[in-house]
Amino acid sequence: MSPPASVQPPASNRRAELVRVAARLFRDQGYERTTVRDIGRAVGLQSGSLFYHFRTKEEILVAVMALGITATTERLAAALAQAATPRDKVATLIRVHLNSLLGENQAALEVMLYEWRSVSEAQRPGLIVLRDRYEALWQAVLDEAAAAGLVKPETRLLRRMLLGSLHWSVQWFRQEGRYSVDELAEHMIAMILI
Repeated sequence: MSPPASVQPPASNRRAELVRVAARLFRDQGYERTTVRDIGRAVGLQSGSLFYHFRTKEEILVAVMALGITATTERLAAALAQAATPRDKVATLIRVHLNSLLGENQAALEVMLYEWRSVSEAQRPGLIVLRDRYEALWQAVLDEAAAAGLVKPETRLLRRMLLGSLHWSVQWFRQEGRYSVDELAEHMIAMILI
């Protein structure tokens, strides 16, 4: 099932710029407190001009969320294709997720995590399709790792626990802290694998 057009990642450069700027504003100020005028001002457009690219503010929110999850899914799929063993694949899950979450996709992914309540019921199914595609990659790798004896066999719960823990890292991780993102990933990998 393909996600509806409203949850497709942005195609044009101007639209993509609007989505990136909106992601930062929604993360920093919150979706409800960010106005279309704020977004327009940040990209040098009149607020009405945004409606050439998006019909509603919610459509911008959905595009932000779609960008975050789609970019991360594509990055993970490409990295998994290069991983040779189940151990390498589990390590890839953690590395890609942390680098996306704490790197260039941070704003969009934080919006996906924390502004879900602002998405209407009508818009959620397309985002759920995107989320499920990402989680399916995780599930397949964890099932393979369990079959190889690298993780305990209750992989559905393990997937939820790992993703929840990784998502929380946006609250406490600091770039200037004790570990780099890659070092943090290596420590987490060592804690997960049997």
